[in-house]
Amino acid sequence: MRTAFSVDVVRAAERDLMARLPEGALMQRAAAGLAVACAEMLRRVYGSRVVLLVGSGDNGGDALYAGARLARRGAGVRAVLLSPERAHAGGLAALRAAGGRVSDDALADIARADLVVDGIVGIGGKGGLRPEAARLAEAARQAMVVSVDLPSGVDADSGEVPGEAVRADVTVTFGAYKPGLLIDPAREYAGALRLVDIGLDLPADAAVEALQYADVAALLPRPSAESDKYRRGVVGVVAGSSRYPGAAVLAVSGALRGGAGAVRYVGPAAGEVLARFPETLVHAGPPSKAGRVQSWVIGPGIGDDGDAVADVLDSDVPVLVDADGLRFLDAARVRDRAAPTLLTPHAGEAAALLGADRTDVEASRLRSVRELAERYGATALLKGSTTLVADPAGGPVRANPTGTGWLATAGSGDVLSGLTGSLLATGLSARDAASAGAYLHGLAARLAATPDGAPILATDVAGALGEAWRDVSRF
Repeated sequence: MRTAFSVDVVRAAERDLMARLPEGALMQRAAAGLAVACAEMLRRVYGSRVVLLVGSGDNGGDALYAGARLARRGAGVRAVLLSPERAHAGGLAALRAAGGRVSDDALADIARADLVVDGIVGIGGKGGLRPEAARLAEAARQAMVVSVDLPSGVDADSGEVPGEAVRADVTVTFGAYKPGLLIDPAREYAGALRLVDIGLDLPADAAVEALQYADVAALLPRPSAESDKYRRGVVGVVAGSSRYPGAAVLAVSGALRGGAGAVRYVGPAAGEVLARFPETLVHAGPPSKAGRVQSWVIGPGIGDDGDAVADVLDSDVPVLVDADGLRFLDAARVRDRAAPTLLTPHAGEAAALLGADRTDVEASRLRSVRELAERYGATALLKGSTTLVADPAGGPVRANPTGTGWLATAGSGDVLSGLTGSLLATGLSARDAASAGAYLHGLAARLAATPDGAPILATDVAGALGEAWRDVSRF
């Protein structure tokens, strides 16, 4: 599992470690890891041209010491000092001693560079880049760029990008991931991530975590020899309408592949559902009369059927609310439920639930998902380029690492709802069901779009869920 820690936590751990180490040792550890990553990007260090964009403070110091190591291996290293009077003195001396130089023509040196090292702003930076730094960052786009700890201009704690920022090919981060490296829009600027272990002693509770294959494999339900379809869990799906029968078909397609033993469909699209999936149990409704289930999924394509939403929320089992169902939510009623509730909005729906603008939700995804969970007393899965899961009890927000841009296609959210609701029916907590569902859904989309990447349909995603499940289960 990848875990990310706030700036305050990382700095406290750094202070504790520096108190036990010789002066400058921690920076040398960071610089050594950075230099190795730069050498791997260059492939051939001798004769290469490297430009360091150096701000004040330790971030610039890391870049200077790494540049000195590269210069000793034969690279031509030039340092662009954005604040010459505040450049790290020891790092600058080391660079000069190794044969590196201070640039006297930044744009010309950047234009010739094989690699640009972004050491402008560290993890404590707030706001976008200043104009001079932004001009250099724009010029650096023609070269490979490696950022020191995080791309300059992004917010380390929130993942927000409040102005101009560096776009890196690789970000080398020290000691721990920072939340902004795992969450869009900042994640988009970070490129590939490389973590350098510098020996920090970090607490158990992170700010953000991202599940990996082994973590998801440990969550997935596996039937035993004594299992039958009812013991494995029954998921109820309330979806579709005369106008949107396809939503019912897609939600059921995800539910059938989510580990539950049976799917009980309630709604007006029974004919369409049975024609595609004859194994589905169907009922005309209302949901409370359809038979026992271990979880409900309600919302995809239901139109204005608010009565069904109220009926499902009155149940004593976990409920997932998506799409049209979100329009009928009352925060107090959701908070008063004894059983867990899972909300799965996209940014526009989340904005409506929060009384905010969609652009604000997209720019502040971490804050928004936490606010949703707190306001509604429900687990919130905020869909988007980075799908986030927040629990009302607090704890680390989970950032989903799988997916592809091709997943932005009509009906894919309906498949996710069915899949996640099915995992709920197997007994997973709302947080785990949401996390595993998002992971499998994103992985299935990647598999459906391979090998070269191509447009996919929601039905392609549903069809690849079995392969995704098998792929994860190998761990």
